[in-house]
Amino acid sequence: MRVYLRVRPFSKDELCDDEDQDCVVIENRQTVTLNAPKGSATMKSSEKGIGTSLHKFSFSKVFGPETTQAELFEDTVKSQMSDFLDGKNALIFSYGVTNAGKTFTIQGTPKEPGILPRVLDATFHHIGARQYDGMDVKPYLRNGAQYLDPERVRQERSAKAAVFASIKECDPVRASSGSESPASSVASLSSSMAYSQTVSASNPAEASSSQFALWVAFFEIYNECVFDLLQPPLFSKSKKRASLRVCDDGAGNAYVKDLRWINIQNLSEAFKLLQFGNKNRSAAATKMNQSSSRSHSIFTMKLLKIDGDSALRVLRVSEFSLCDLAGSERCNKTKTFGERLKEAGNINNSLLILGKCITALRNNQTDRMKSSYIPFRESKLTKLFQAFFCGKGRASMIVNINQCASTYDETLHVMKFSAVAKQVMQVIPDKPLESLSACVVGRDGKPLVRNGAIDSEALESFLSEEELLDDEDEADTSLLPQNELVNMIENLRTKLLAERRKNLVQEMEIRKEMGDAMLQQLMESEELRTREIEELKESYQEKLENTFEMYKDAIKEHAYQSAMNNLEDDYVPLDEFIAEQEKVEVCLSGVMPITNTASLTSNQLTNQSRLSREKCALERMCEDKQQLILSLEKRLMDLSETLQKVRDGFLEKSADLEVLQQKAKSMQDLLQQNAEKDREIASLKAELVKLSQKSPVQPKTKRGLLANIREAVTSPRKTSTGRTLRKTTKTVKH
Repeated sequence: MRVYLRVRPFSKDELCDDEDQDCVVIENRQTVTLNAPKGSATMKSSEKGIGTSLHKFSFSKVFGPETTQAELFEDTVKSQMSDFLDGKNALIFSYGVTNAGKTFTIQGTPKEPGILPRVLDATFHHIGARQYDGMDVKPYLRNGAQYLDPERVRQERSAKAAVFASIKECDPVRASSGSESPASSVASLSSSMAYSQTVSASNPAEASSSQFALWVAFFEIYNECVFDLLQPPLFSKSKKRASLRVCDDGAGNAYVKDLRWINIQNLSEAFKLLQFGNKNRSAAATKMNQSSSRSHSIFTMKLLKIDGDSALRVLRVSEFSLCDLAGSERCNKTKTFGERLKEAGNINNSLLILGKCITALRNNQTDRMKSSYIPFRESKLTKLFQAFFCGKGRASMIVNINQCASTYDETLHVMKFSAVAKQVMQVIPDKPLESLSACVVGRDGKPLVRNGAIDSEALESFLSEEELLDDEDEADTSLLPQNELVNMIENLRTKLLAERRKNLVQEMEIRKEMGDAMLQQLMESEELRTREIEELKESYQEKLENTFEMYKDAIKEHAYQSAMNNLEDDYVPLDEFIAEQEKVEVCLSGVMPITNTASLTSNQLTNQSRLSREKCALERMCEDKQQLILSLEKRLMDLSETLQKVRDGFLEKSADLEVLQQKAKSMQDLLQQNAEKDREIASLKAELVKLSQKSPVQPKTKRGLLANIREAVTSPRKTSTGRTLRKTTKTVKH
């Protein structure tokens, strides 16, 4: 994933408050160093020996405080803009702490337009004179298109007119406040953009014959509720805004139900809608930001490429979403309370879940043997972005930070999150993934439902005249005149056709709902089973580690006690042994001069016998001491033999530990068998989808289809799971 960094320059108030302490140092175009200032939590931890005060981070590209909006667009968004115009999906979201310049990066100001106005301008430059003026083709669900009848077209035009009428009512207020109008914004945008935004078409003939229709939507996620920002404002303050639901289209793609899509024809209309949506967006003042965004705003554009030669046909639908995430904040610094505190809690919670999803994606890609659960459905924000993270579009992130020393700890957390996001690899398939929803076909093999919309021509061919009429239900009308009989037959034919069509449409809708519900149930059961296996694996690993530690402690205690007992029985103090040796040496040294002097004088002959007796006594004493030394050496040998036995016992316990480790490996083999059973379930799901696609519309096979699904999902699952659990419990007992 491409992750860009933009550093906001200091304001005058921040320079006066001594916020410039060289906390952020740009090494080069891809590396940034963070130095912890004095008083920050990071510096206090490093002084205690926990962590370090210097951190380095790398990005796809780093933009300093002097970077202009045009340079940022050229180096970050232009490649994704080309993909969007070529029919691919793209997502850009800004991330950072509060008051870091995220909204300025996405939307900018009338004098310095941001990414979103430049993307709109580049899109209209690419469309040029190939603008499709009609409004009878509209985006449908997540990736489809829907053809509208004239009545629906009139409704779309009236809804667009109502939105622009409410914008005109706000123009006098805007003029009195001194803010610039959309016309002046368009003029300033055109004058500030000096780049060329032409994207060459792959096939010139196709490019000349095709037309484009641009539809936009603008909504926000506020307190985990989705609100449409293009709805006209409520005149009554007592009424609350209606929240929208995030639904699934049956192919694993999330979309916002009942979201208002408006067709725009030029850049001026786009700016009016953008200003109208920003006026309805939730914002409030905090201690750190006078205009703090209290919600995640998402501006989505869908470009429909239409073939206008022989028949009206949608060639492709591409999507470009720009998300302005609300900034993470600490309540003790922003001084929020009451409603603002609740908003901050929901903002931090959704950003936390986004971080969990990106971390889980990174872990699954680095360690493919261990697949962890990705909590996309725990937040509406991550649920809407799931398709981009799973390879159905290219996503990039622009990290916004400030250089203030007071927010260093929050900035460091943002940088660590971006470092994890940069390691996520996006795998974009060459061919789009096929829909998982059930496809209902007629007898001729043509689908009756295309991209979620009912094909009227296939429905007419599926209902033949022979099936619309039953001879058994015909009444006896031979007494009526011929004209009345013909009229009655035509009326009955019309009613029967309408009833049959109604029943078939209802049956197809019921089948689609049942298929979506069953698919959702299977996906939820698979996620639940994965979580249970992970929890079971963690519990077994914890039990094994506790058992190993217990055996180690017991072996150490036994060896220590044995050694201490043997030492207490055979121990002779070293000081006593040395003192006895010194006495023997003193006695021997006293004997030698006595023997020498005895030979010199005759007077000492009388004392010779006495000296000889003393010498014998000393020799006996030396022999006793020598025997004592031998006994001590024997005791030392016995002690060494005892230690050898303790060592042998320790080796036996180590062998037991190796046996336990082999048992742990066998448990891992059992877990791999569980994974193989899960893959068998996945193959059964694929066969279920293929059977649901190939099965014709036959009311008699309803009960058999559901019964086969239950039998295919439940029967192998129960037996294999039961056997695996029984084997696992036996292994743990042994």
